[in-house]
Amino acid sequence: MARGIDYTALADFRYQIRLFLNFSEQAARNEGIEPQQHQALLAIKGLPHGTSPTIGALAERLQIHHHSAVELGNRLESKGLIERRRSALDGRVALLRLTSTGEKLLRKLSASHHEELETAGPRLLGALKKVTGARKT
Repeated sequence: MARGIDYTALADFRYQIRLFLNFSEQAARNEGIEPQQHQALLAIKGLPHGTSPTIGALAERLQIHHHSAVELGNRLESKGLIERRRSALDGRVALLRLTSTGEKLLRKLSASHHEELETAGPRLLGALKKVTGARKT
């Protein structure tokens, strides 16, 4: 049986997501990079085990077009945050890797995000539980 839609709960959930995303976007800008550049660094560093860090993988993880991922990679490379290396298995494939500068920046941003999630996480979880109708335990 279909349940009615709780628009208030859904709106609150989207609001809580937006609050966190606004925090994240501002944190990236405060460090001198664009939010999508931060997302790319995290996507490259956090790829699932066994996934090669290619432009294609980056495009998939960020849900952007391949050519947009190429441009994003170019901008990150020009800032010294990533480097590209040819795959030893297939020289046609470029593998992406964070530089030490990129690693340091991602560590700093991730620490501040983790800290923010200490307070935002419970609010997000509560809002999600209301939307899905899950019981609080």
